[in-house]
Amino acid sequence: MQPPSFDHSPMSQSTLLPTTLQVAVVGAGAVGCYYGGMLARAGHAVTLIGRPQHVDAVQARGLRMQTLGFDEQVRVQASTEPAAVAGADLVLFSVKSPDTEATGRQLLAHLPAQAFVLTLQNGVDNAERLRTVLPQEVAAAVVYVATEMAGPGHMRHHGRGELVIEPGPRSEALAQQLRAAGVPTEVSANARAALWSKLVLNCAYNALSAITQLPYGRMVLGTGVPQVMADLVAECLAVASAEGVALPADIHQAVERLAQTMPTQSSSTAQDLARGKPTEIDHLNGLVVRRGEAHGIATPVNRAMWALVKLLGRPRGIDRITAGCTNGRGHSAAIQPIEFPCHLNVKFSLSTIFSQQSMHH
Repeated sequence: MQPPSFDHSPMSQSTLLPTTLQVAVVGAGAVGCYYGGMLARAGHAVTLIGRPQHVDAVQARGLRMQTLGFDEQVRVQASTEPAAVAGADLVLFSVKSPDTEATGRQLLAHLPAQAFVLTLQNGVDNAERLRTVLPQEVAAAVVYVATEMAGPGHMRHHGRGELVIEPGPRSEALAQQLRAAGVPTEVSANARAALWSKLVLNCAYNALSAITQLPYGRMVLGTGVPQVMADLVAECLAVASAEGVALPADIHQAVERLAQTMPTQSSSTAQDLARGKPTEIDHLNGLVVRRGEAHGIATPVNRAMWALVKLLGRPRGIDRITAGCTNGRGHSAAIQPIEFPCHLNVKFSLSTIFSQQSMHH
């Protein structure tokens, strides 16, 4: 069955936003809470939609925003129900990439026709996928922030906070609102290239950090690891070129600098594996593999990273499969699940793509 066709043309959208926004944060993890909290501090009405434990804490005490500049309890509403998007002027959409379409469909019956949906996600195709589900205006944002959930209702900010938004009928109006709320925001025709630049760094670091459970600084010291990373980047560049995306000439150097500027950081995929959560690997290295296949471009190193993370992230029930292993007494021995330590969950910062500044956290 063909997906529905919606009119997303500029003529079908207003160019204005209300002075005081009704904001719904869908998938209120660390990133969504940071930007939603900043808007709430500026006087906008914000509702966080997330997991029960987090929602209960926010309803009881408000959202604690522990940032480099302030530590405050911010008053916001919170709900576990998708219906809480009703009445929203702005939706900050920050669910995991695999959940994009399913979550969009949950919102469809409740979301006002004139709502503006801004995606704050890893990957390069979330906005276009969401447009196949929602008729509302959808724009992608490139996120440059380091955050973590330090506990239920407690967001900790480690640095940065900029957004780059793709052009659209109301992108500049939203950018002005965000700037007024203390969020440096740019509307750029190069947003797609910025999304791909971020994808390249994700592909270079995310899977390797997850497989090894090492922070970047230690990971890159492994024998042969820099060459593997260079091969990952080269495959990404070939696919990006075939997609018509021109990436910065110094992307290899930017990849190298990330380990220098964030040596103690581990990837979000490492965090997901550690917590037994689904990863976004299908929309990182897996996306490069699929797009490469479409263009006849071989991506063997990305394919290996994709396959290994998928294997490590298999459902726990598969750990009981014996696969012919025996315990020495003629009986099959169950494969034991691997336990991982937890690491800080931080979105990639790509300051080195566009400047020489490093993130401090």
